Amino acid sequence: MRCQFDGVVMALSSEDGRVLTALEETLWRTETRYDRALMEKTFAEGFVEIGRSGRRYERAEMFFDTDLAASIDAVLPLPDYWVDLIAPDVAVAAYTSEVRYGDIIERGRRSSIWVKSQGRWRLRFHQGTPC
Repeated sequence: MRCQFDGVVMALSSEDGRVLTALEETLWRTETRYDRALMEKTFAEGFVEIGRSGRRYERAEMFFDTDLAASIDAVLPLPDYWVDLIAPDVAVAAYTSEVRYGDIIERGRRSSIWVKSQGRWRLRFHQGTPC
């Protein structure tokens, strides 16, 4: 996507697009989601999530005890995934999540706001809506 800011046309680079896709998928892979060091680098200070339930989550709640790690059975690559630059060093990603819990599949429409600071993309906001 090309965006215009103060008369300058900008676009998300293909490299940034690949990085953001990989980062979004780390949240859905068991081996990366429970890697506390990686998640501390991924979630920005001030991160907030509005979950599928409507509950608000703060950054500190995003770090899980690896002893309690449960397998995540999510469809990857993420269905309907897209990412666009919405301001300099700010991108929005959206997709459909499909996660299996036994015989039940939960679907949600998800969106994330990523901010690039000091050369690294960090997740600032996430929203999940049941569908």
